[in-house]
Amino acid sequence: MTDHISIWGELSDVDHELRHVDVGGVRTRVLRAGAGPDLILLHGTGGHLEAYARDIAGLATAFRVTAYDMVGHGWSDLPDRPYTIDVLSDHLVGLMDALGVESAHLSGESLGGWVAAWTAAHHPGRVERMVLNTPGNIANKPEVMVRLRESTMAAVTDPSEANVRRRVEFLFHHKELVTGELVGLRRAVYSRPGFVRAITNTLVLQDPEVRKDFAWDPSWVGKITAPTLLLWTDHDPTGGLDEARMLLDWLPDARLHVIADAGHWPQWEKPEEYLRVHHEFLA
Repeated sequence: MTDHISIWGELSDVDHELRHVDVGGVRTRVLRAGAGPDLILLHGTGGHLEAYARDIAGLATAFRVTAYDMVGHGWSDLPDRPYTIDVLSDHLVGLMDALGVESAHLSGESLGGWVAAWTAAHHPGRVERMVLNTPGNIANKPEVMVRLRESTMAAVTDPSEANVRRRVEFLFHHKELVTGELVGLRRAVYSRPGFVRAITNTLVLQDPEVRKDFAWDPSWVGKITAPTLLLWTDHDPTGGLDEARMLLDWLPDARLHVIADAGHWPQWEKPEEYLRVHHEFLA
């Protein structure tokens, strides 16, 4: 993997700030870089802001980029409550308030895409344009929920190198791109005191009874006025192009771009194309 040395290598020549911000009593880890229109990046289930390490430098050339650890994730606080989509969306809006960001472009991957879309539907004045990056399981398939819940719990309850590597490899089509550094970061997160409880609070969204109140549905998706780019791949294990077409039918203003030869994390596997389509769409 000659074009990627390390996460620090990706950020080594980028002026950036990493700090914690108080969001309604939740100590929230935030990385900011660049100048220009605000762009907020939202990671997926069990993730952390380093999911965007390969993209921050390229996005910071045109945007003021904010990547953060959602409540109950990464190195942000882990309050003991279910992290349903409304809770995660309120945390995002609270972070924007704390940072003095009136409105922003949002780009969310997996769970982050779900949070971004919910926010665009329920807080339309806060969202300019939106990228839904492999948002995953739009059709609410039970087998996808079970697979995500079981693989995540296995890695968190026993964060061995092998278990966590399997969980991270699930995100990739080219599994050889999963570095020891990336696995090590996940192991550190999953080993935090209280993280088993925190991930249990996140995975309530894989319970059909809880999920039904937040499930992707035209009743709320159709309220989204922000121009939206659906960024799909041809090897996403959580949802196929049939689900992208569902969203195209539901969203008032949306277009689709498919990144070939990538899995659930195109921002890591295909950073050049990921950056290009972001610059073109958000501009």
